[in-house]
Amino acid sequence: MPHSQIVLPDSDVQLREALAGLRAEFKLTEQFSPEVLAEVTASLQHHQLPEQDLSQLPFITIDPPESMDLDQAMQLERRESGYLVRYAIADVPSFVTPGGALDAETRRRGQTVYTPDGRIPLHPAEISEAAASLLAGQLRSAFVWEIVLDTSGATISASVSRARVRSIAKLGYQQAQNELDAQTASEYLPILRLLKEIGLKRIDLERQRGGASLNTPQQEVAHENGEYRLIFRPALAIEDWNAQISLLTGMAAARIMLDGKVGLLRTMPPPDPAALEKFRNQAVALGKPWPQELAYGEFLRTLDVSDPRQLALMHAATSLFRGAAYTSFDGELPAQSTQAAVAAPYAHTTAPLRRLVDRFVLTVCAALSAGQEVPEWARKALPELPALMTASDQLSGQIERAALDIVEAALLSSHLGEEFDAVVIAGPRKTSSTAEASSAASDGLQRCTIQIQQPAVSAQCQYRGELIIGSSVRVSLVTADMSSRTVLFELLPAPMTAAD
Repeated sequence: MPHSQIVLPDSDVQLREALAGLRAEFKLTEQFSPEVLAEVTASLQHHQLPEQDLSQLPFITIDPPESMDLDQAMQLERRESGYLVRYAIADVPSFVTPGGALDAETRRRGQTVYTPDGRIPLHPAEISEAAASLLAGQLRSAFVWEIVLDTSGATISASVSRARVRSIAKLGYQQAQNELDAQTASEYLPILRLLKEIGLKRIDLERQRGGASLNTPQQEVAHENGEYRLIFRPALAIEDWNAQISLLTGMAAARIMLDGKVGLLRTMPPPDPAALEKFRNQAVALGKPWPQELAYGEFLRTLDVSDPRQLALMHAATSLFRGAAYTSFDGELPAQSTQAAVAAPYAHTTAPLRRLVDRFVLTVCAALSAGQEVPEWARKALPELPALMTASDQLSGQIERAALDIVEAALLSSHLGEEFDAVVIAGPRKTSSTAEASSAASDGLQRCTIQIQQPAVSAQCQYRGELIIGSSVRVSLVTADMSSRTVLFELLPAPMTAAD
């Protein structure tokens, strides 16, 4: 359960205090220095809009209703030969002075860090929630992608350039879905109709190339009668269609940079065998076995995320998408250029308000599209960005794992001493070698990872002796502590049979 998708109860002090403690533990600073803020003020005073004017086109944004940092706005048209996708991305580069105080601070932060109780922004709110945000009714500078698709939704051509845009509507996901379903008459209904049409075709193309998407619902932690439980809001179809436009743009950016032989890709190798085996065991544990003949992208599409067990399996699928990296290149193409989950070359380019690398990818792609030299400040940064983003990703991952540990401890805190059926999903393996098995045996306590079904949590279990991955066991909950972020089970002895 990614913590950015968790909504907390307002009344629960203990859980909120445990999560608030993450900010101090990981030294997260929300405030910006006076030097950064002074530079932002100067930037806003001298900011100039680009000459190209597309403000007459009806762009719309679709985001969580509470969001103010709006990175993307879309405008879609049907053409005789297919479709034209215009995707406007916030023009963050025009607000950040290369080598300045804000540039240095964003390189230190790397990305907006999300916690269940808030976020630590990459940019000051004056930029991210105001001047650069593609808010409805406001004239804004943007990098506008123009991507031509054929009738199947496949890309024919793509380019990007700076232009003035004006969004006509700020839509929440539920609002957009409701208005599309009801066919509510509006200026933007034709765009919503085309979003569905193009989105479905892009999903089909994703399926054909072997890609996979993780679409998880928002989860709310409820606290009633001394017990925590999860309430789910399933992801809407329009969220998937919206994500496909972003994926389309990231793939277009990768293609432009590969053709230009300079840029920065988001790469990822295929899942390793150990991760695949663990996930298959987890699928069995959660009552949804993964057929051997089914590709993992196809399997993920079969999951019903309204079922908490299958939702947990969807989250567990993130273990298959490890090894993601940023790969820079200049003059010579990289050996690894594919992102395995996308099943194509891909780049981050659609969220510059929330992610550092997008600012540079946008700049590189715009220069290449115009047949111009890539600005030296952007080119010089390319080799440095992978390390900066890796450090930022690691920090974000640690915070997400810690938040998840806290929430899982909360969910189980009222069940101490209770017994659960579980499946061993990771830990010691049973070997075919008697000598290896003998040397591995120990009277000391060992730990493995188990999966229980309700609540759908994977956790550590202590035991003595030997266990086999994939085996069904009976366990007892011995620890579920929010303050220490600890959940621990212990293995119960197998019941005696008549034969015994």
